[in-house]
Amino acid sequence: MERLQKVMAQRGVASRRKSEELITSGRVKVNGEVVKELGTKVSDKDIIEVDNVLVEKEDKEYYLLYKPRGCISSTKDDKNRITVVDLINTNKRIFPIGRLDYDTTGVLLLTNDGDFANIIMHPNNKIEKVYLAKIEGILKKEDINQLKEGIALEEKTVKANKVKLKKYDLEKNTSLVEITIQEGLNHQVKRMFSALGYSVMKLTRKRVGIFTLEGLHSKEYRKLTPKEVQIIYSYKED
Repeated sequence: MERLQKVMAQRGVASRRKSEELITSGRVKVNGEVVKELGTKVSDKDIIEVDNVLVEKEDKEYYLLYKPRGCISSTKDDKNRITVVDLINTNKRIFPIGRLDYDTTGVLLLTNDGDFANIIMHPNNKIEKVYLAKIEGILKKEDINQLKEGIALEEKTVKANKVKLKKYDLEKNTSLVEITIQEGLNHQVKRMFSALGYSVMKLTRKRVGIFTLEGLHSKEYRKLTPKEVQIIYSYKED
C-alpha cells in the first residue's frame, strides 16, 4: 500500500504536489468513490480515476527540450497556443517539470514520472539552474553583490549562487549576465533584476543540474539516457 499521490505521480498523472492538489479539489476517485484525504493509501488492485479518466500504469519517458520563444510550459492551453508537450512526439501523458515563461527559452525537462519531477523541483536537493539574461542597463558591481547577498521578493528572500557579467554595451546600454540560482519561484530571475531597477530583455536557461543545451537547437529535444535518470534519482530516494 502506498500513498495515493505517490502512486499518481508514479503513473505519470503529475508531480506529487500537483497530484495532492487534484486530490484535495475532489477530482480523484478510488474504486468509484471521490477521495479528498491526502493520507489515503492504495494498492495495485485499486482503480484510480482523475476527472473520470482511468489512470493506468505507463512506461516512463524522460525528455530534454530546447524550449523556443512563444511556447507555453503546460500540457494544454485554453487559448489554443502551442505548448511544450505539442513539440514532443509521444503518446504518453508527459508534463513539463516546472515552467519557463512564454518568452523565455532554454532547458526544459518533461516526463511522465512524477517522482523524477519531484526530485528536480524539491528545494532540498539544491539543483542549480543557470540563466543567461540580457538586461537593459549596465549591471553595477554593488548590484552583483546584492544579487548574491539576497533579494527580498514577496514570498521570500532569494539569492544567486553565482553572478557573472559576461559583457556590456555602453552605446546600447545593455548587459549580458549569467546568473545561477537554486530556487524556482515564478519569474524569479526577472523579478530579481527588476527589484534592482533592471528590465530583462531576453532570457535563456542554459542548464538545469547536469542537463545543458549541448547538441540541440531551438525546438529540438532528446530522450534522457538511463544513466542521466539514475544520477537524478541518486539525489534523493524515498
